[in-house]
Amino acid sequence: MTISKGDTLPAATLVVLGENGPEAVELDTKLKGRKVVLFAVPGAYTPTCSSAHVPSFIRTKDQFAEKGVDEIICLSVNDPFVMKAWGEATGATDAGITMLADSNGEFTKAIGMDFTAHPAGLVGRSKRYSMMVENGVVTEFMPEESPGVCEISAGETLLATIG
Repeated sequence: MTISKGDTLPAATLVVLGENGPEAVELDTKLKGRKVVLFAVPGAYTPTCSSAHVPSFIRTKDQFAEKGVDEIICLSVNDPFVMKAWGEATGATDAGITMLADSNGEFTKAIGMDFTAHPAGLVGRSKRYSMMVENGVVTEFMPEESPGVCEISAGETLLATIG
């Protein structure tokens, strides 16, 4: 079943590359009592993710902060080493966007947003989406219908939705 507006996100252990190597990040702890934007991409370094999706949240980060958003998180079914390098390459890290790895795709599967596209070499990846989460509850959910498009899930679209 796919997650939807009004649902509570499931507990999940994600991974970030810290100073001493990979570190576990408990998603429910990160979300507790906070307003967080979470957006997911099919893969680090893929064209639409790098040229459209991540840049849309870099452009809108300050506007989200003005609306009380505590943190913007980019999630991908990749390893934390790739997520760190990609965050640095795109400028997301410098912009203050948190890059988290759903290394084995457990969170992505739990919310029903996993897909496989063998011809593109994408297996067990995340569909493209963005969401606003308040205290662990999804208040806006913006999934894309096509993995190669970033319109519904773009930072500007989510920002306009939360008014």
